[in-house]
Amino acid sequence: MLEEEHKSLHFIEEIVEEDINNDKHNKRVHTRFPPEPNGYIHIGHAKSICLNFGIAEKYNGKTNLRFDDTNPTTEDIEYVNAIKNDIEWLGYKWENEFYASDYFEQLHNFALQLIKDEKAYVDDSRPEEIATMRGDLTTPGTNSPFRTRTIDENLDLFARMTVGEFDEGAKVLRAKIDMASPNMHMRDPIIYRIKKAHHFRTADKWCVYPMYDFAHGLSDALEKITHSLCTLEFEVHRPLYNWFLEELDTFRSRQIEFARLNLSYTITSKRKLLQLVTEGHVNGWDDPRMPTVSGMRRRGYSPESIRNFADRVGIARRENVIDFALLEFSVREHLNKITPRVMVVLDPLKVTITNYPNWYDEHLTAINNPEDESMGSRTMPFSRTVYIERGDFMENPPKKYFRLSVGNEVRLKNAYIIKCESVVKDADGKIIELKCTYDPTSKSGDDTSGKKVKGTLHWVAIPSALPIEIRLYDRLFNTADPIGTAKSEGKDFLDYVNPDSLSVITAYAEPSLRGLKAGKQLQFMRKGYFCVDPDSNSNKLVFNRTVTLRDGWAKKNKADNNKAQQQQQKQKRQQNNKDNRNNRS
Repeated sequence: MLEEEHKSLHFIEEIVEEDINNDKHNKRVHTRFPPEPNGYIHIGHAKSICLNFGIAEKYNGKTNLRFDDTNPTTEDIEYVNAIKNDIEWLGYKWENEFYASDYFEQLHNFALQLIKDEKAYVDDSRPEEIATMRGDLTTPGTNSPFRTRTIDENLDLFARMTVGEFDEGAKVLRAKIDMASPNMHMRDPIIYRIKKAHHFRTADKWCVYPMYDFAHGLSDALEKITHSLCTLEFEVHRPLYNWFLEELDTFRSRQIEFARLNLSYTITSKRKLLQLVTEGHVNGWDDPRMPTVSGMRRRGYSPESIRNFADRVGIARRENVIDFALLEFSVREHLNKITPRVMVVLDPLKVTITNYPNWYDEHLTAINNPEDESMGSRTMPFSRTVYIERGDFMENPPKKYFRLSVGNEVRLKNAYIIKCESVVKDADGKIIELKCTYDPTSKSGDDTSGKKVKGTLHWVAIPSALPIEIRLYDRLFNTADPIGTAKSEGKDFLDYVNPDSLSVITAYAEPSLRGLKAGKQLQFMRKGYFCVDPDSNSNKLVFNRTVTLRDGWAKKNKADNNKAQQQQQKQKRQQNNKDNRNNRS
């Protein structure tokens, strides 16, 4: 049994357990989540959040929330508050809230120590000159002409940088490591640059700011983080991470890398997400088409479904692409358990039940969620006129068509069996009404008709129908890899924005939806899962489609693939016929 449990551990858990067993850090586990407050966090961050907080919870440890606020030109308190809100919504609580700016004095002192130890120097070279000096993967770098400056010169210049004597870009502070190192990050990396910008926490106190590689590892050390969990692109940064800790003789945090979350039909570049927002391709960071946590919350995703998705994806050492359908499956699975079922007609077709009494005021009983009896039941008004979905009627149906057609019977959910007798058309020949009859002995829960019908339709009584706005969201991109496809085809990723990612319609709902609050999640029977949008008010309810009941994209992609294969086979046959004709001639 113990062997089976051990096999179920992912590689980071194995490392943590090995450290605990070896009494490293007194068996203590302390992780951190270190976002930069320059945008809203997305589904990739959610995976990292689940991992960092999950590891700490599993081993009775702690997790710090630390904002990497080392670039004052892109960061803002708006993003800080949004990130905190998203983490809490996901269900996690941090032990301490820190900022890299909390350590600016200590980081500055660390830089001075490196200068005094002849491990850092001020470089006057321009950025393009520094890039040239570094060489490339096959060519070693060359030393800067400023590398041999004395300790006193470097201390003087760095002090003058700190008080703002020089312009931005005029000078940088570089670590003095090895310009011939096979690891490009070890070729005298920049550790401080001049930035004369207002910082949202430290105001105008600083004119120099530490680079990420310098600030991140040393912040880990100052907080005594035991396991610094980073995505795989930081693997090549680890030697530099360790170099700073060793040269400055600090607490030795351990950096461990894992594969980042790559999700099909999605981009997670903050720069590109910001471009989508600022250029108006979406309606803000919390647009339900965005992969941000706030966007997913507004769309109606549950925190449990995102955590379940992160657990399903698992922790890997190598990069791979996760199908977006797996995320949608996780959402459906959880919402199926927690959402009440209601009836809403999205594309209405009027049905008049000609033999139903006009004066009869009847209310029918419906179970709210067959998956959870504790949700109870509700009553719905029934009437002589109802709406059904236009797609649930066909005038000339094929064989094995079990929905409504002339002469055919179906059951109205929780109500009666009806039979279509005739249709009413407008001047253009469009069907605008169905004339039906009902069997009064076929009432659901009290059916004595003895009839068995194969089709069951949802409906809404017209006199009490509640008009609602529905925003039908689909995937934001119409290709699985918008960035990769754009690169291979010489286009911009924006060329692959799905023009049909949002459509807005008016639908009709049963009156029980009246007065629902923003965030309420429901299943619209036979249509999908929907959520009340914050744009709703007392005069108008707005719903976002969270996810369809089934994966329509999988079906569409299969059809597209089949069509492409058929086309290829046709072309092959045509080519073979052409070759045969040529051979005969």
